[in-house]
Amino acid sequence: MQQIVRVLNSENIDVITSDFHASLASIGESIQGKTGVALFTALKREKLVGGPYPGVSLFEAANRIMSDLVILGGVSGLLKERLFPFISYTVEFGNENNNGFDIRATSGNETLVGEAFNVAPSFFQIKKGSALKKLRRDGSDATYRILMFNDDAVSQSYSPKPENGLHHVLVGVESGNVQVRPNPSIELTCPGKPGHAAHVKRYT
Repeated sequence: MQQIVRVLNSENIDVITSDFHASLASIGESIQGKTGVALFTALKREKLVGGPYPGVSLFEAANRIMSDLVILGGVSGLLKERLFPFISYTVEFGNENNNGFDIRATSGNETLVGEAFNVAPSFFQIKKGSALKKLRRDGSDATYRILMFNDDAVSQSYSPKPENGLHHVLVGVESGNVQVRPNPSIELTCPGKPGHAAHVKRYT
């Protein structure tokens, strides 16, 4: 990805997100008017000449970009509502794999690790299972573990099974809404209410 900043904080998150959205504006112009096999061939074979992933096929770029939007929207919500005790988050975009996890944060003795993805409802359970396996296997020492994903992958009544230190971050890629289930602030003050969610309003 052309974006070189990987440490997101309250001072840079809005500019980085705005620039990222601007870079998407021209993507898709090359397939206008194409249908059927010609359209599918273009999606799988045509390389982007602009955007955040030049030289990558439209199909592969779409997968990376949609996950990046989840990360940018989710981290923005966490920073602005201060739901966790961190002032910055180190992230990995696209298919990067340099830090072990898509999201990391540290403050004193407290740490956070997280996995992020954007997936269709039909593949949510598979993707969720894979991410949870990694968090449980490699992130067991972290204070907080987060699973961050697009909110339209699940129903509005989605209520994850409570697990110590694990939080599900639901991100509205288009709406900008972010929810954390269970809400870490309620978990700290009301241990008997693990299913409550924190609702983060949209920021523009």
